[in-house]
Amino acid sequence: MEILTACLCDSAKDYQGKLCILGAFDTIAANELPATHPNCAIALRISSVAEDLGSHQINVSLLDSEGKNLLPAGAIKVNFALPVLPENHHFTTTNCIINLQSIVLPKHGNYRLEVFLDGEKAGKIPLQVVPQN
Repeated sequence: MEILTACLCDSAKDYQGKLCILGAFDTIAANELPATHPNCAIALRISSVAEDLGSHQINVSLLDSEGKNLLPAGAIKVNFALPVLPENHHFTTTNCIINLQSIVLPKHGNYRLEVFLDGEKAGKIPLQVVPQN
C-alpha cells in the first residue's frame, strides 16, 4: 500500500471513488493561545495491489515540535478492508477521510500529523501555527 495523497483540509468527500478536497491548508493564524481549530479533515488516497487485499488499520498522531502527541491515545484508528481488485486492473485506490473536531494547538510553532498504515509510518502532513497579523 502507498499513500498517494495526504492533506489537511476544511473538508473532503468521496464521490464514486473521486477524492474531492476543499480548502487544503498548512497554516493556522492565531493570536489567542491555545488555539482551537473547530473542524477539519485529513484526506487520504491510498493505492494498493492484489497482495494488499484484506483488513488494514490507519492511525494518526498530531505531534508538537517536541514530539508530544496532542491527540488522545487511540483517538484516531480506522479499520478498513481494501476492495477486490477488478479483473484486468493492476492496482486500486481507496479514499479515506478522517474528520477532526476541536483540535487544540497550545502554542505558536511547527506541528505535524503523522499517518501510520498497519503500524508503519506512511506519511506526514506539516502544520504551523503563527501569530495573526
